Amino acid sequence: MKVSVIIAAGGTGKRMGQKKQFLPLLGKSVLEWTIAAFKKVKQVTEIILVVNPDELEKAKNLGADKVAAGGEERSDSVANGLKLVSKDCDIVLVHDGARPLITADIIEKSIKAAEEFGACVVGIPVKDTIKRVGDDLFIEDTVDRKTLWQAQTPQAFKYEIITRIKGRATDDSKLVEDLGIRVKIVMGSYENIKITTPEDLIVAEAILRSRNVLSRS
Repeated sequence: MKVSVIIAAGGTGKRMGQKKQFLPLLGKSVLEWTIAAFKKVKQVTEIILVVNPDELEKAKNLGADKVAAGGEERSDSVANGLKLVSKDCDIVLVHDGARPLITADIIEKSIKAAEEFGACVVGIPVKDTIKRVGDDLFIEDTVDRKTLWQAQTPQAFKYEIITRIKGRATDDSKLVEDLGIRVKIVMGSYENIKITTPEDLIVAEAILRSRNVLSRS
């Protein structure tokens, strides 16, 4: 089985104040940690990195097999990455470049679920109480969190499914759902955070240190 990974890293980093994917994290960039996580999985046969057009040269030295220029929206960037996926690929994973704490175990579970069900999303059960709020900021409803999950990445799909998606969305699985295909949830990790704010970098560093990654890298 051949598995291709598209790492979407074309974000502008507005909340961070700079390009978060290239920020240093314990001696490597965030993106290098992300790419390294997928390199540990033997089923992964190619890694395609999608970045802003002005970052193509910088991105070529980060360890990905192929590099593509991103588009206007996330779905455009994923589509550009998909053009470089090998045609004999069986499974395609799509992952946020700013999620460097993904583990090989979760990646492998995603691949297995995509092989069995066709499409899957890594996620975690919502822990906090969720309130639905109106435009006037008054609470309208308290949502039952038993059925609520927070989507993460990777999201994994059979090649013949992901090549059928059309349209734009911030979540690739939504486009698959629009095809009438059921998407399976795979248990992720509360450590699989997305680097979005400066505080996230501090948390990510603490998690990596707790895994003793420095002694193994």
